[in-house]
Amino acid sequence: MSYVLGIDLGTSSLKGLLMNKAGEVIGQASSDYPLLHPAPGFSEQNPQEWLTACEGVFAQLKEQVADFTTKLAGISISGQMHSLVLLDERDDVLRPAILWNDVRTTSQCREIMSRFGDELLQVTKNIALEGFTLPKILWVQEEEPEIWQQVKKILLPKDYLGFWLTGTKHMDYSDAAGTLMLDIAAGQWAQPILDEFAIPATYLPELIDSTGEIGEIRKELAEAFGFVGPVKIFAGAADNACGAVGAGILDDSVGMASIGTSGVFLSLENAADNEYGGKLHLFNHAAAGKYYAMGVTLAAGHSFSWFKDTFAPTQDFSELLTGVGEIAAGSGGLLFTPYIVGERTPHVDSQIRGSFIGMDTTHTLTHFARAVLEGITFSLKDSQVLMEDVAQKRFKKIVSIGGGAKNPDWLQIQADIFDAEIVTLTAEQGPGLGAAMLAAVGLGWFSDLQSASEVFVSYQKGAVPKSENVAKYAKLYRSYRKVYPATKELCHELAEFR
Repeated sequence: MSYVLGIDLGTSSLKGLLMNKAGEVIGQASSDYPLLHPAPGFSEQNPQEWLTACEGVFAQLKEQVADFTTKLAGISISGQMHSLVLLDERDDVLRPAILWNDVRTTSQCREIMSRFGDELLQVTKNIALEGFTLPKILWVQEEEPEIWQQVKKILLPKDYLGFWLTGTKHMDYSDAAGTLMLDIAAGQWAQPILDEFAIPATYLPELIDSTGEIGEIRKELAEAFGFVGPVKIFAGAADNACGAVGAGILDDSVGMASIGTSGVFLSLENAADNEYGGKLHLFNHAAAGKYYAMGVTLAAGHSFSWFKDTFAPTQDFSELLTGVGEIAAGSGGLLFTPYIVGERTPHVDSQIRGSFIGMDTTHTLTHFARAVLEGITFSLKDSQVLMEDVAQKRFKKIVSIGGGAKNPDWLQIQADIFDAEIVTLTAEQGPGLGAAMLAAVGLGWFSDLQSASEVFVSYQKGAVPKSENVAKYAKLYRSYRKVYPATKELCHELAEFR
């Protein structure tokens, strides 16, 4: 039986997930690489690190799996979104990649919105934020003109890795949507945006579906690693799109709540005409002809990690959560807002900060721990409510992944706050699973991602809503939504003291 390899090119490591046609994991490997922070707010990476890491993953899998080099049929890639890779006429990298979490481009975002904001939102369905690619391009134009003069091609991380593997340059629609240069509905580069910001169309790669073949692995690499037959490379998708595929988010009645360092609430959209007005991200899905809406909580799991490290540094996470389920919904009137590093959805506000509201002498450490879990979940509910209000959705089921899926009490809190059945993945493999599924469809193992999902993705029960808690949380959520407007001015005033 042949294998597919899903590669997840993340911010801190590159992971490989080797699977067969039955959806079984045959091998896994990972290779880390460093982040570069040359100045405050700067976050960069040397693209060569990704290539070295990929070589390391190939080598590890070759050791783990005896027939890896003879049975590998296809590779696809999930990649960190938005990060800017610039190549010259010889296809050499001109400077370290500017990553998605780099925040140097605030002034460029303001410039984009003041010059072209309405048109940008109409065409790309998103507003300019520091994470996106277009502001990074403007920063290079303004701050490193000598570099910009040498640019001949603009790629994103997974596409640079794809170029290294095949010698061809492509970008799929889901990753292209995160550049702020794609006409999302038309599925083509937006010439008016390129013209407005002096970006030649030739700098951008050919667009392709996520399951589209971009080539076969280069002869030199095949010989170096001993691959016997042809290994086809497929375009892949942005990490959030791949994560959605790997969680089976291929139906607009199913949502996904992902709680890592940041948090994401995501759902499939059948059209690109839902007018979220920039309050949610709207991107092309890895499933052809589909889209997904996504809201982001900047400090989801990070809020809980901060709380533990600050107030219970000697306890591990499971110990700190012991007894949380015995505290009633609402944490005894204690409310937490997870704005500890600013917030993205629905408040695009870098200066807002978190709050504990309603503290009294009856509250214990466990009350505070539960309040943090509830506050993180309320923040994700903000995105759910936007989807329900604008797109008239009603989620029958929500797939919980990441840290929020690992604790039964938190799963119950999610079920009660979201007022939906919560399920978890039987085996959570992250974006690498979605990438493997894209390769499987590209190879023709399955007719589409839905049929692949029936083999590769399975769920287990998480929690169902308790009606008495649903009513309590609906009332408490109304109070939660009052905290941001009540504290915004104060937090902005306090910014000068940070």
